[in-house]
Amino acid sequence: MIAVPAESPAAAPAVPGPDVLRRTEGRAGFLTLDRPRALNALTHPMIRALDSALTDWEHDPAVTTVVLRGAGERGLCAGGDIRAIHDDARAGGAASAAFWRDEYRLNARIARYPKPYVAFMDGIVMGGGVGVSSHGSVRVVTERSRIAMPETGIGLVPDVGGTWLLGRAPGELGTHLALTGAQIGAADAVLAGLADHHVPAAALDALAADLTRLPAGEAVARHSTAPAPGVLAERREWIDACYSAPTVEEIVDRLVDSGVPAAKETATILLAKSPTALKATLAVLRASRALDSLEAVLDLEYRASCAAVTGHDLVEGIRAQVVDKDRDPRWSPATLAEVTDADVARYLAPPPGGDLGLGPA
Repeated sequence: MIAVPAESPAAAPAVPGPDVLRRTEGRAGFLTLDRPRALNALTHPMIRALDSALTDWEHDPAVTTVVLRGAGERGLCAGGDIRAIHDDARAGGAASAAFWRDEYRLNARIARYPKPYVAFMDGIVMGGGVGVSSHGSVRVVTERSRIAMPETGIGLVPDVGGTWLLGRAPGELGTHLALTGAQIGAADAVLAGLADHHVPAAALDALAADLTRLPAGEAVARHSTAPAPGVLAERREWIDACYSAPTVEEIVDRLVDSGVPAAKETATILLAKSPTALKATLAVLRASRALDSLEAVLDLEYRASCAAVTGHDLVEGIRAQVVDKDRDPRWSPATLAEVTDADVARYLAPPPGGDLGLGPA
């Protein structure tokens, strides 16, 4: 279990919020996502609570470091509350658009936060969980970390700045992770640029205690160790060769024809994802590489999310994975060949309610 450090006499009591616990101890402010039964999935009130804490602590000289943790034994955060998004999408998607507006603004704020923002990326960290952690200045993974952007499996495009992060991963690793939604461990997260330091899970409480009295860099250095080897480095050759193709169809063909068993298995994984989401993800990811700021990429991702929430596949993907749990989504269009350029262009166009407006006008 990921427990907060025992409070010292100097510690302020934890303040309960909308599923976010907030407290200060020594020089550190601690934020704990507190929906363990839902794997700390983010709701709109939680986003607002996190933003409010960052506002208060940004101007509090007593708080020099912010630490983000997740309650429970399973992970930091499984992402946004997709069941709520499913229900809202069926009603038109207005609440989801409002949620994303505040969530993406929070992601940008974390990336620009003027004080060290230390994220404990222990256990499951997916989707929106990546957004509240991997944009931080100090990103700590453990041997239990399982990090992913699994959006294409529910008919969505990786968001929360995920295409900014993955678009800047070495070679085509980010394309592989964005399209497949593959889970990665500590070493691969560091290689892909989603994390910085590996700390054993058993040492997290000691690290948290040190963060109450030491500068963040010094505290993390005391506990950092080398992670166990990952798998992405040894797969770079076929990943780079296959995912550099100009279209999703050609990526699949190259994977199948590669002669590498792992690549062929990956082709099968891709063909189970939403064909529309795959093509839109590739377009957004490659467009993000040409943009010069996280804010501009978040604007682009907001367009894609608003398009998805008014389409077929997002509702169907969440139904299959979370609501009915039959794991048998009926995508429409059903194949890559049936997804038109116009279908993809819709994900790049301004939404009816207007752009997010974080990037330059």
